Amino acid sequence: MLGSKEEAGQTLHEENEGEQGEGGEEEEAMEQGEMVVDGGIEEWNGFISGEAASVAPEEEEVVAEWKPGDPVTPQYVLRLNGYTKDYLCSPEENIYNINFSRFKIRDLGSGAVILDIKKHCPTEITDVTELDTSRFIQYRFSPAFLSLREIGATLEFTVGSKAVSRFRLIERHFFRSLLLKTFDFEIGFCIPYSRNTCEHIYCLPDLEPETVEEMIDNPFETRSDSFYFVNNKLIMHHKAEYSFNQGADQVNGDIIGEQGP
Repeated sequence: MLGSKEEAGQTLHEENEGEQGEGGEEEEAMEQGEMVVDGGIEEWNGFISGEAASVAPEEEEVVAEWKPGDPVTPQYVLRLNGYTKDYLCSPEENIYNINFSRFKIRDLGSGAVILDIKKHCPTEITDVTELDTSRFIQYRFSPAFLSLREIGATLEFTVGSKAVSRFRLIERHFFRSLLLKTFDFEIGFCIPYSRNTCEHIYCLPDLEPETVEEMIDNPFETRSDSFYFVNNKLIMHHKAEYSFNQGADQVNGDIIGEQGP
């Protein structure tokens, strides 16, 4: 069951392994006609900026001087002025065995569920590293998605044998070279062998009509990088592309396997 909504727009709910006796009910619910895919769940969090990227000269120099093999910090990804060409970490760096099992988006105005992606998971949480070969996903939405104002997003995930401190997501959305929005969300602390549900609520930015039209006419040129940090160390990097020209009955998310960096 999801945690209740708070005024801050975010809740985090944890269950330890000893409370998983009702897992069968969850699995049964996952088989009642809702979309199920294998891997690569993306999350959207806390709107920061809907403006074009504005990077100071000294910041551009820092980005240019970064080399493969250097530590990837939150400060570094926040300075990026475009969608990344390569993954900035390998799947093996997820040493906490964080596995995403569900991602749901709903329109708060109408209550309609826009997207519900689920992954079949065993009742017992195992401490096995999944190589996460599906780190790339394509979302197909109708043009009406771009007119939504308030969105509720729910993320469900499990944690392995290591406690997770300062779990943080930074997500950057671009249309071509234009920064549409940056999300920076602190998920917090998760105990070992826990199942976690995090729900957050945010407002989508207003976009210029010309930009909206271009995004609709050019599917998959809207892209995002999702960077997951634990204690300021990058452990996961997911990528996504978005199309906004699908019919109302074709809204979905397609997982596409990608090789590591």
